[in-house]
Amino acid sequence: MSFTWSAKDHKSYTNPPAATGLKRARNDTGNKVTVVLGAQWGDEGKGKVVDLLATEADMVCRCQGGNNAGHTVVVDGKEYDFHLLPSGIINSKSISLIGNGVVIHLPGLFEEGDKNEKKGLKGWDKRLIVSDRAHLVFDFHQVVDGLQETQRQAQEGKNIGTTKKGIGPTYSSKASRTGLRVCDLLGDFKDFSSRFKNLVQQYQSMYPSLTVDVEDQLKKLKEYGERLRPMVRDGVYYMYEALHGAPKKILVEGANAALLDIDFGTYPFVTSSNCTVGGACTGLGIPPLNIGDVFGVSKAYTTRVGIGAFPTEQLNAVGELLQTRGHEVGVTTGRKRRCGWLDLVILRYAHMINGFTAIALTKLDILDVLDEIKVGVAYKLNGKRIPHFPANMEVLHKAEVEYETFPGWKTDTSAARKWNDLPAKAQNYIRFIENHIGVPIKWVGVGKSRECMIQMF
Repeated sequence: MSFTWSAKDHKSYTNPPAATGLKRARNDTGNKVTVVLGAQWGDEGKGKVVDLLATEADMVCRCQGGNNAGHTVVVDGKEYDFHLLPSGIINSKSISLIGNGVVIHLPGLFEEGDKNEKKGLKGWDKRLIVSDRAHLVFDFHQVVDGLQETQRQAQEGKNIGTTKKGIGPTYSSKASRTGLRVCDLLGDFKDFSSRFKNLVQQYQSMYPSLTVDVEDQLKKLKEYGERLRPMVRDGVYYMYEALHGAPKKILVEGANAALLDIDFGTYPFVTSSNCTVGGACTGLGIPPLNIGDVFGVSKAYTTRVGIGAFPTEQLNAVGELLQTRGHEVGVTTGRKRRCGWLDLVILRYAHMINGFTAIALTKLDILDVLDEIKVGVAYKLNGKRIPHFPANMEVLHKAEVEYETFPGWKTDTSAARKWNDLPAKAQNYIRFIENHIGVPIKWVGVGKSRECMIQMF
C-alpha cells in the first residue's frame, strides 16, 4: 500500500496523530533520575554524597554490582557500612530499591541489615524493594572466585585482586544463561533446586576441588527466600510507575567506579558490571530520556585497591602520608589502598563516558599538610603527549605523567563549611580541576560526616 501527502491534505490535516504522539512523548518523559557515580577506581566517598542527596529523595536505587562495593556513611556520630543496601536506606522516609542489574548474596544482605540494625537502623526491611530479575550469588560462587584468583596467580604470576565475593562468577553465570534469579527462587522450588544442582555440577566439572553441600544450601536458600518474599516486586513495573506517577525525587547510587567498568575500565583489572551511566539504565529499566543530573565523585587525590596500572601512584612518603591521613583501607576488603596524586586524565575520560553535570570533590582536608601538591594533566609516550586514555594496560604502564605543581595551603580546612572558609590556595586548586575537566564542582568534602560537605551552588 502506498501513501502520498499533498499540500491540500497538509492544510486540512496539519497535526497528524503520529506527530501528536511523538510530541506528547517528548514533553512527558516522566520524573528525571539523578545518578551518582564514582569517577576514579572506587572508594571516592559516593556514600557520603548519596546520603546528602538521600535526605530529600523519595527513592534511592542500586543498579549494579554486589556486596563487593562498600559505602561508609556517618550520621549523628554513628558509622554505617553498606555493601548491598543502598546508602539511602538511612532515610526512613524513602524507599530503597535493589535493581535487576545487582547480584545479590542473600546471606550477606541479611547479615548487613541485621548488623546495621544493631547500630540503630530500624525498619530497613520494610522500606527495601528487591527486583525479581536480580541474579543470585551463591556461596559456591564465592569459593570459585577464590579458586580463580589462585589459578591466575599460579598460571600468570599475578591475580586480578577481586574481593572474592563471588561477583565475577555470578555475572559469568548470568552471561552464560545458567544463572538463577530472585524470581526463580520464589517460583517453583523443585525447578529451582534442579537448576541449582546443575549449576553446581557445571562448576565442579571445572573445579574438581569444589565441594558443595547441596541439600544444606537449598534448605538455607528456601528460608532466605521466604524472608525476602515480602520485599520482592517486578522491578520494571515498579520503576515505570515511579517514573510516570506523582512527582518524585529518584536517586541512583552507582557502585564501584568508571575505571572499574567492565567495558571502559582498566581491563582486566575491573569489576564485572557496567558502573558507568549506562548501568543505571540497564540495571533498573530506566529509559535514557529519564536520566537527569549525573554527578561524578572524585577524591582530591587518587586511590586504588588491588593491582593494575596506576600512573600517578606515589610509592614514597607522599603515598604513605595520603594512605595514613586518609585512612585508606578498603571497606569491603580491609586492604590498604594504593595512593597517588589526582589524575585529571582519568577524570576527563570518565566525563567523556558519563557526561557529568557536576563533580563532588571529597577528602580535600587530607592534603592540608602538604608543602606542594601535584596534579596529573597528561600522559606521554616516548616523550609525546597522547590525546586519549590507553585501552591497553601495557601501554598505560609505560605512560609518563605530566604534572602541574601547586603550593600547599598548609591550613586545616576541616572546619570549613562554605567556599569563603577555604584558603585561597585551596580555592585555586579546586578551580584548576574544575576548568581542566570542564565540569563544575558542586561539593567539596573536608571530613567524614554529611556536615563536612561544602555545597558550592
